[in-house]
Amino acid sequence: MAFDGIVTKAVASELQNLAGARIDKIFQPNKNTILLGFYLDGTNYLLNICVDVSNYRIHLTTHPKQNPKIAPNFCMVLRKHLLGLSIKNIITNNLERLVIIDFEGFDDVDDIISKRLIIELMGKHCNIILLDEQNIIIDSLRHIHNEDSSRAIVPHFKYTYPTTNKYNFLECLSFEDFYEKLVSNQNFHIYDVFNGISKSFVDSSMKLLKIENLDISSLKILYNYLKEIISKTDSNSLSFSCIDCNNNKKDYFLVASDDETDSFSLNFFIDDFYYEKESSEEFKSYRDSILKMILDILKKYKTRLIHIDEKLNSCEDMDKYQLYGELITANLYQIKNENLSEITLDNYYTNQKITIPLDLRYTAAINAKRFFKKYQKLKNTLEIVSLQKQETLKELNYIESIVYELENCKNLEDVSEIFEEISENVIFKEKTEKLKNQKKTKVKKSSLTKNKNVSFNPLKYKIDDYTLLVGRNNKENDYLTLKYAKKTDLWFHTKDIHGSHAILQIDQNISLDDSVLIRCARNCCFS
Repeated sequence: MAFDGIVTKAVASELQNLAGARIDKIFQPNKNTILLGFYLDGTNYLLNICVDVSNYRIHLTTHPKQNPKIAPNFCMVLRKHLLGLSIKNIITNNLERLVIIDFEGFDDVDDIISKRLIIELMGKHCNIILLDEQNIIIDSLRHIHNEDSSRAIVPHFKYTYPTTNKYNFLECLSFEDFYEKLVSNQNFHIYDVFNGISKSFVDSSMKLLKIENLDISSLKILYNYLKEIISKTDSNSLSFSCIDCNNNKKDYFLVASDDETDSFSLNFFIDDFYYEKESSEEFKSYRDSILKMILDILKKYKTRLIHIDEKLNSCEDMDKYQLYGELITANLYQIKNENLSEITLDNYYTNQKITIPLDLRYTAAINAKRFFKKYQKLKNTLEIVSLQKQETLKELNYIESIVYELENCKNLEDVSEIFEEISENVIFKEKTEKLKNQKKTKVKKSSLTKNKNVSFNPLKYKIDDYTLLVGRNNKENDYLTLKYAKKTDLWFHTKDIHGSHAILQIDQNISLDDSVLIRCARNCCFS
């Protein structure tokens, strides 16, 4: 569900409980996020304000983010004007995606001062704006100079609220008024006529109410349902619930709850929802960026292998050139000392005639020397290129194993461990240097040594009374197999394909039930 006006109003209504809280911390972890720390009645709260284009929202959070060492300019402005003030009020403007937080406190001479923070949650127009007592803009997260409009968001300008051509649903006092506005616009798409109501909310409500076609009777049912939802957002003790859409956790929508004692918190639900969503997006973005780099290198090595094979194919005729040289040298006594385009001689290896092409620029003797020289060159090439092919195949196998591991990563930590691994390999050195500045997560790990107490985290499976350890990447595979495993342990690995190394820990070399071995092998295949 989109973070529309209804959700904004519901969240702001819950945030009313923060009235009187004193602001004591302000952070800006990234260009789109402001975190406000509050203290109220012995409890600390953290308010997350995000103006990212696709994930804009405001809510309390329990997931703090890493902050930069040097605070950005807007963060410093907020600290200067808001630290030490208390929240006076948190309101919304009708069903606009706009939250107003009023602050109040005392200055150095104990005069009452007030400040106002405007949070505009409007897609690509999202912004956070700090105002003084006269609604003059002190500063904003994003400065907007709009030549086509009188509404500019820059310091020292008077703040004006955004305008819309849509109707205010809260002003519809009856269904007849609501229906008249729809008819006058010749549009029965509620989200196109009324502000603050998203398409996803209307669609999910229709599905919940089992409405398929919008006629007058179904519109009346939908109108009453919207009124019920919105009326419940006006209470500080909200009694509506939030459920998954289509029985998955990719989206959500609000539904009214009959349980007035329901302690559901929309703020913390949204916090968890967007934390999981952003973590997933960050994981996919980070993994895909590394995967793209790996695939580019893989393509480069496959092209190199093609060129190597072409050179090896050219070496297939080297014995032919040696034969040509030998036959010409053996028959020089009967070959005329003149330049010929070809010569036919007896091949004493097969007792058959063979025609040898010659270079007209040279005599037969010189042609023989050139054939021997070409043979020796191809022979040397074969030795060098054969070694290059072995090394390239080994490197290709390693790169493909990295691709396999990346495709099976489950979280950022797994990707970070693989990045750390490839950063140490000369194959990826140039590419990884470029990605290091874009790296999202840095995991500090102990180096894998012979110390059995070293910190590493293989997958663990309990099979009957035995423990099966499965490596998650090449480093863990090598450490698990070569250093961690005991002589009595059993080793599992998929044959001729990339996969994890698995170690079945046993105390002594005893015969095991075949079912245990089969289950270990299956776990190894699917890990």
